[in-house]
Amino acid sequence: MSIDFIIADRDTPFLFPPSVQEWLQKDHLARFVVDMVGQLNVSSLRGVYVGKGSRPYDPALMLSLLFYGYSTGVFSSRKLEQATYDSVAFRYITGNQHPDHDTIAMFRKRFSAELKDLFNQILIIAHEMGILKLGAVSLDGTKVKANASKHQAMSWQHACKIELQLQKEVEQLWLLADQADEALIPDGMKIPEELVRREQRLATIADAKKKIEARATERYEQEKQVYENKLAEREQKAQKRGRKPGGKAPKPPVPGPKPHDQVNLTDE
Repeated sequence: MSIDFIIADRDTPFLFPPSVQEWLQKDHLARFVVDMVGQLNVSSLRGVYVGKGSRPYDPALMLSLLFYGYSTGVFSSRKLEQATYDSVAFRYITGNQHPDHDTIAMFRKRFSAELKDLFNQILIIAHEMGILKLGAVSLDGTKVKANASKHQAMSWQHACKIELQLQKEVEQLWLLADQADEALIPDGMKIPEELVRREQRLATIADAKKKIEARATERYEQEKQVYENKLAEREQKAQKRGRKPGGKAPKPPVPGPKPHDQVNLTDE
């Protein structure tokens, strides 16, 4: 009995060039990384280029390539270059472009400080969305929970703890990149379905900190006014009595958020 097997047809050309959007499932990690980077402000990277020499790769493309590579265990610049040929996910990340390893290494070295900050922003947003693992990067190392779907309030101290932990994760990635670990690329991690929609990818921690800082500034101005009024009253008493008034002098207020200042994430 003849069996009609499905064969690998590697010779028939496409009538129309395929779109990279068709290469990966909707909830693939590579899509998530590209979407996240698309929301970040990379103007500090783009502004460095002056238009001389060869045409540069878009910093957003390079940032996406590095973050996806590091989060899936590909740290060597040579391996990252090769992955843009061998891996469907990496080809999606770069839009079928192939930065060479020298370009990748130079970009990483040139913008090391800026890239670490941008990496941290990605991890903070992912953590706030309730993602506990992004590729090979664990986001719950300190068991600090900040999932807005489970908590209605976040303190300044709590937000800072999360940021500190995620900064450590970024430093660890950079160390691994320096050592050029030869880790294998795991399959693209699936993002929970409820997180696929782009509008859910919000930087809640950053928003919460801004609100806390604004309220702290308002409180400081009020406390400063009370402090100045008390000083004026003491001065008046001293002038009337001809001597320094008894009791402790009022303490000046301290600007900035206090550790337990918090904001309701459901406000506004």
